[in-house]
Amino acid sequence: MGYAHEYATAIMHRGRIPMEPTDFVPDWADGPRKGKFYPGVERVPLPDGDYPAAASLDDGLRPAGDRPVDDRAAGDRTTGGFDGQFDLAALAGMLRDSYGLTGRRLGVQANTDLSALPHYPLANWSRGSASGGGLYPVTLYWISGASGPLTPGVHHYSARHHALERLLTGDVTGLVRDALGPAAPGADTDQYFVLGVKYWQNAFKYNSFSFHAVSMDVGACLQTWRMWAGARGLAVEPLLWFDEERLARLLGVDSQEEGVFAVVPLRWADQGGPAGSGTSTSPAAPAAPTPTPVRVRPRDSERSRRVLSFEALRAMQTATLGHARARPAAGALRPAAALPPDQGRLVRPLPAARPMDLDVRSALRRRRSSFGRFAAGSPVTAEQLAACLAAADAGALLGGDSGTGHPPHLPHPAGTATPDGPVQLAKLYAFVNHVADVPPGSYEYDPHQPDGPALRQVTPGSPGEFLQRNYFLANYNLEQAGVVLVPTVRTTAVLGAVGERGYRLVNAVVGAIAQAVYTASAALDLGCGVALGFDNVSYVEELGLRGTEEAPLLIMMIGNERPRPADFRFEIV
Repeated sequence: MGYAHEYATAIMHRGRIPMEPTDFVPDWADGPRKGKFYPGVERVPLPDGDYPAAASLDDGLRPAGDRPVDDRAAGDRTTGGFDGQFDLAALAGMLRDSYGLTGRRLGVQANTDLSALPHYPLANWSRGSASGGGLYPVTLYWISGASGPLTPGVHHYSARHHALERLLTGDVTGLVRDALGPAAPGADTDQYFVLGVKYWQNAFKYNSFSFHAVSMDVGACLQTWRMWAGARGLAVEPLLWFDEERLARLLGVDSQEEGVFAVVPLRWADQGGPAGSGTSTSPAAPAAPTPTPVRVRPRDSERSRRVLSFEALRAMQTATLGHARARPAAGALRPAAALPPDQGRLVRPLPAARPMDLDVRSALRRRRSSFGRFAAGSPVTAEQLAACLAAADAGALLGGDSGTGHPPHLPHPAGTATPDGPVQLAKLYAFVNHVADVPPGSYEYDPHQPDGPALRQVTPGSPGEFLQRNYFLANYNLEQAGVVLVPTVRTTAVLGAVGERGYRLVNAVVGAIAQAVYTASAALDLGCGVALGFDNVSYVEELGLRGTEEAPLLIMMIGNERPRPADFRFEIV
C-alpha cells in the first residue's frame, strides 16, 4: 500500500490522533492572496453572460440524455442530451457564477470570522462554488486554439476582475491533447479548461490537512460547472487522468507547489454563428504537439513573505502524481462501488421530491453557509429532504473519465464507463432531527426502491446529542438543523482499484455532492452548511460501518433558518 492509504487513515482518525504539525498556528497577517496575481499581464474583461430563466436546477441535475439543449439560434430549448456548444458569453457566465465574485458577505452569523467582515482588507466575497474555509485555491486556466474568440494561447481567469489574463500567446492545444492521451475525450476540440490547485493558498491555514480539503474544492467547482452547463445542454466532462507533469511545465508551475487536478474539454461554437447552431471550427484532425519546449513565462507574485512546506502535503502530491496518465481500465472501479442498502432495515418511503424550478444562476447566487442560523422550530418538509437527497445522489456522478457517469452520446474511452452503467461511489446517510412526517433517527438512503426513493432506518431516536458532541467547532448547533446528511465512500477500495490518484477522485466526488446539496438547498429556500470538523470514527461506530470500508468524509446540515436575520445587501452583480 502507498502513502495515500496512510494519509486516508490519518484523516479518518484526526479527531482522536491529531495530524502533524500539532502545534501549528496560521500566520494570518502573512497569509497568501485568495487567487493568483500576475503583475503586468494583459487583461481581457469578460461579460457577465445571460442565463435562461427556464434553465432550472432540476435540469442541471438530470441524467445527460434527459437534459435540455440550449438552442439560442432557434430561440427554444429541446430535450435530447448535450448538443450545445460554448461561446464566449456562455463561458464568461459560467466563470462568473462559479468562481467569480458576486457579492460581499456581511450577515451576522456564528462563524469565527464575524469580527473581520466589516474591514475591507479582510472582506469575505460570495461565490457560486463552495470552498473549504472560503479560501478558493483552485486556479482556472483557459488553453485555447484557433476556433476560439481570442488569439490562441493560455489565459488565467482572474476572479477578482472577472477577466482573462494572457499568460502565453500561441496555439499549444496539441500539447494538451498529447498530455491527455489518445483514448481521452476531447480530441476533436481545441478549447480546454485546466484546474490547478495552488497548495499554499489553503495550506497556510490547514497545513497537512490541506490536500484533503483542496481536492474537495476541485469537485465543488466541477459540479457547479456541470449543473450550470447541463441545464443548458452544454457538456462539462472532466478528465482526471493525464500527464500532469507535462501540463505543469506548460503552465510554468512547480508540480510540488501546484497540482493540476482536472482538464475539461469544451465544444466550441463557430464564431460565425451563435452557440447551438451545430457548426464548429474545432479542428477535424488535431495538430501535432508543439515540437519545441514552451511554457508560461509570467510568474504569480506571492504575497506571503514566508511559504511553508508540509511533509504530508508534499507526499500526497507525489503519490497522486505517479502514474497520472495511466487511465484505469473500463470497469476498474466496480469493486469499489457503494454497497447496497441493508434490505433488512425498516423502510420509510419518501414523498416525491419538491421541484427545483429556480434557474441555476439564481440558486448559485443565493447559496451561502448558514453558520448558526438554523431554527429547529420550523421543520424541514419530507419533500425538501427528498429533493436534497436526490441532488446529492445526482452530484455523485462526476462524469468524464472518472468512471462515475458518462454522457450516452459520447464514445466510451477506456476507464470512463462500464457495460452496466456508471459506478456510484458514494452512499448517503441522514441524521434526522426535525423533518415533518419522518421520525428522528439515523437512516441510509435507498434511491432505487421499486416504489420510489426511501429511507432505511439504522437507529431510532433523536441524534442531536451525538451530532453536537462529535462536532469540533462552535459555529453550528447541529441539533437545530433539520437533518444532517453524510456521504460515505469506500476510500481504501477505490485506492486499491485505481491507484493512489483515486484519492483525488474520492474527494472530488464528495466535493461535488456538497456543492449539489448547497445549491439544492438554496433552490428549496433552506439553509445549508458543510463541515469537515467532526470525529469521523464516531460516525463509523454510530452508523455500524466497521468492516464495510465506508468512510464518512463530511457532514452537510440543512434546515430552515431563523426569520429576519441581521444582514446587509451588497451584491456586485
